[in-house]
Amino acid sequence: MTTTVVLELLGGFMAASIALWYVSARTAPVSARALRRGAAALLPALHAQVVSPGWLASFGLLLLRLSVGVMMIHHGQEKLADPQQFASTYVASLHLPFPLVFAYAAGLSELIGSWLVILGLFTPLGALALTGTMAVAAYQHILTAGLNIYVLELVVLYLGGSLALLLVGPGRCSFDAGLLATLLARRDTPEAEGDDGLLDDGQVPVLVPVESGRPSR
Repeated sequence: MTTTVVLELLGGFMAASIALWYVSARTAPVSARALRRGAAALLPALHAQVVSPGWLASFGLLLLRLSVGVMMIHHGQEKLADPQQFASTYVASLHLPFPLVFAYAAGLSELIGSWLVILGLFTPLGALALTGTMAVAAYQHILTAGLNIYVLELVVLYLGGSLALLLVGPGRCSFDAGLLATLLARRDTPEAEGDDGLLDDGQVPVLVPVESGRPSR
């Protein structure tokens, strides 16, 4: 294991530790009112990804993020170190136009997407970038070498890991969890409660006129 790999692995663990501290400091119980006043369908979906998993499941997702992200960084670095060679060797076999552009796009997607996955910051975007590049890589391997398990196994592992993170989410040990909790907490402030005129159960208050004076006989 080279010094670069060790430093990147330690950097990933330090980033995850900072994210865990941030979540522990900022995460607060989320009320139904905050979810209702969130961005309709988007915030509850994100809430299910980053808050619903327990701490044990979130730690497992953290290990998956670190494993996929730290190892995928080097693939992006190799592509960006010699994009012309990657374009001539891999992209050209797919018969895509502007192979050099696609080479840079693949390298940047893997490099930036890996760091987003490691930090748990905008994880769906990072996981989507890795899933896209690995899906194209799997197609390229099948096109050139057929269903060769020894060629496909590494690509399939990366593809399965990134796709799992895209579908399941980063868990609580991520910056996404802290950012979401902060956003929901701001929407649950007293100034924001009642800006839509709803009660806690979602009903609309109605004014009922009351007549004053003695009743007629």
